[in-house]
Amino acid sequence: MGFKANFSKMNIFDSYYQKYDEWFEKPFGKSAYNLELQCLNKIIGSFNRGLEIGVGTGRFAEKLNVKYGVDISFNMLKVAKSRNIVVLKSKGEQLPFKNEVFDLVLIVVSLCFVKEPFLVLKESYRVLKNDGKLVLGLILWDSPWAQFYKNKKEHPLYQKAFFYSYYEICAMLELSKFKINKVLTTLFEKPQDEKPIENFEIKEGFHKEGGFVCISSSKV
Repeated sequence: MGFKANFSKMNIFDSYYQKYDEWFEKPFGKSAYNLELQCLNKIIGSFNRGLEIGVGTGRFAEKLNVKYGVDISFNMLKVAKSRNIVVLKSKGEQLPFKNEVFDLVLIVVSLCFVKEPFLVLKESYRVLKNDGKLVLGLILWDSPWAQFYKNKKEHPLYQKAFFYSYYEICAMLELSKFKINKVLTTLFEKPQDEKPIENFEIKEGFHKEGGFVCISSSKV
């Protein structure tokens, strides 16, 4: 089974880092961000040393107390560093860390932007301690939100995304020797990105009508 996205140019993240970060302060972005944080907080639990792969500008790492972050965008990493994240410029497919050094690896949305997601998950496995956890925050192909973002021509970042189905994510986790422990779904609204969200429900399990899915898994 092959999982490989085809991205020819990834420097778009360096070009749009300011617009990306400003999105979190807009009416829809701010409300969606806060809801996604709630969902992630419910599933992460306690940990000591965390790493975020695809840390971006550090918005999630900062609020979730994840102290280390890697990304391929130099400009995004500068912003993340200003938020007191220890940052390294690196691909998720080849992490610059020794084996078993973190008890949390966090990947929020970034899996749909990497070239080889299966390798990212294998690297996550390698750097996790035996009792550590991998937490994913995802927009999935099954959801109407995936199509909404793909169809927005004025959204240059999501034009580069390759959304995976829930089945594909589960298969990749299994092949990477991860066991899924808990799944939560939120953002149960008709897709839009202008007005603040109104439905703050977070449901147990996977629901394809939801826009944001959180998965917690551990090493087998």
